[in-house]
Amino acid sequence: MRLIDNFDLRRRLFLALVLCTGLLGLVGLFQALAAAGVDLFARIPLALLFALTFTWIAVSFWHAVIGFVLGVLRRNPFSLRPEPGPSASAPAPGAHRTALVVPIYNEDPAAVCSGIAAMAASLLASGRSQGFEFFVLSDTWDANILAAEQTAVADLQGKLGERLPLRYRHRSNNVGRKAGNLADFCRRWGRCYQFMLVLDADSRMDAASMLRLVATMQSDPRIGLIQTVPVPAGQHSLFARLMQFAAAVYSPMLATGQAFWQGRTANYWGHNALIRIPAFMASCGLPDLPGKPPLGGEILSHDFVESALLVRGGWSVVLDTAPLASHEEVPGNLVDYLVRDRRWMQGNLQHLRLLRLPGLHPASRVHFLFGACAFLSSIAWLGLIVLGLVTMLQHPAAAVELAAGAQTWSLTLLTATLGLLFGPRLLGLLLASLQRPQAFGGRVRLLASGVLEAVAGVLLAPVMMLFHVRFALEIVSGSSVGWLSPPRGDRGLTFFEALTRTGLASVFGLAWMVLAAIQTPQYLWWMSPVWLGLLLAPLLTWASSSRRLGEGLQAAGLLLTPAELGPAPALARGPVEAQRTRLGRTPAAPPPECPGRMPIQCLGHAVPDRHKTRYGRIGV
Repeated sequence: MRLIDNFDLRRRLFLALVLCTGLLGLVGLFQALAAAGVDLFARIPLALLFALTFTWIAVSFWHAVIGFVLGVLRRNPFSLRPEPGPSASAPAPGAHRTALVVPIYNEDPAAVCSGIAAMAASLLASGRSQGFEFFVLSDTWDANILAAEQTAVADLQGKLGERLPLRYRHRSNNVGRKAGNLADFCRRWGRCYQFMLVLDADSRMDAASMLRLVATMQSDPRIGLIQTVPVPAGQHSLFARLMQFAAAVYSPMLATGQAFWQGRTANYWGHNALIRIPAFMASCGLPDLPGKPPLGGEILSHDFVESALLVRGGWSVVLDTAPLASHEEVPGNLVDYLVRDRRWMQGNLQHLRLLRLPGLHPASRVHFLFGACAFLSSIAWLGLIVLGLVTMLQHPAAAVELAAGAQTWSLTLLTATLGLLFGPRLLGLLLASLQRPQAFGGRVRLLASGVLEAVAGVLLAPVMMLFHVRFALEIVSGSSVGWLSPPRGDRGLTFFEALTRTGLASVFGLAWMVLAAIQTPQYLWWMSPVWLGLLLAPLLTWASSSRRLGEGLQAAGLLLTPAELGPAPALARGPVEAQRTRLGRTPAAPPPECPGRMPIQCLGHAVPDRHKTRYGRIGV
């Protein structure tokens, strides 16, 4: 282990594994096509597109391999030392002032206050709530929601009293969206606190997790931000339950693989993260990007940029992969999930403009690149599919030979591709089966749930690919997203809505199936997961939004998660009920301000000695 203590070496090792895997894919397909008789001019673009997609899926594969090895060995990905056992007591923080900030924008007031009440109850039950204060930062403009919101907050303030302060601030000028909301809090009250735990409207964390984060940050003055691994929980639609199960099984392992090479240059995911306020105020005042939206204007995916600026300013950003009770919600159906993806894609493509930003740590540039590739890889995949089909039409003999798998190169490449695609799932299931099978209902139910999730993932992936390509075309054409409250909850879809949203994908899948069946029937079944997923898109979208199906599988013991079988206190519903609120009450005034500067960062000039800080070199 001593040979890979240096994080720079770990990053080089990880990138070498990914790039070498991509290179092998490039060579493999090039040789397989050559042996099948495909001409050079057709081989080059096909091999390049395949190499791009192969390299991208290799990123998740190697994250999974590293995370699996460290998980089996029970090693900390940061220090590589043995992890303490479950009976080890968590360190207690010293005196602190921590704001639990909840930025909201036209959210369901009852749901928001329910989450706050549950977390407050957990803190109060721990006996260590001193130093924590909730601070609701409202950007709500809808008058009806605002009235209900203020009443719900006022009611909860009355219930909590002085035991655990709950502050409330509403601003009518929503400059800067969520990033501007947090910046306004920092400039007005930041100096009143040492740390802020950023929570989304649907976030849930228990007291033990919050106390651990504060103690960890107090123990290391270099840390500017600690990101936890939020796992979706508490939802019931089939789509949400598939996401919850996948996240519970695979996310901790994948995050461990990420933390291994990221070290002190990890990323920020926007919520369920503890931030050192002085570091944030000194480093993270965000300017607008030059030009107009969608690629200019306000920075949408501000979290990636803020973590990069923290590291540029000499602060550490770390990913805590401990099994904390850190939870969130996901959109309850594919349509709402894609609405969120549209906003994320625009924000992540903006990051490409920052790749050459002076002073950034190389790892921060990798985060920007990976974030964009998460969406741009869909273009490469679709290009590979279309170009591959055209090539097979032009070389029918090659199609027969490749589809039959008669060549060593084609068989090897097929095996490697399946390994990269399904390897992370298999490793995640194996690790869960070895270490905590009962948390998922036992090994048989864990395996059955894994198969169900994998089948659903394979069928839904081409639908998402097609939408990502469409989103990219919209962004290139100048179409920008507005600022809407993100879809939450288990919203069921009518079949008509599912059909209108995904009908074109179904038409595309049908046309592809018919064309392939007529021209290259031997190639048809190899690509059936893609055209079948597209063909069934409306049905899959409608059925996966069903709460009844999700609850039926739950009753059958499938897609269970540790949060359900061992419910964390932070998931319990708090004392606020929507029907009990009485409109008209107003929250208490916010506390006196402690104004402080949060300078806007210049994105055009270098900062001196970007890797050096008063604490030494970042990343070693």
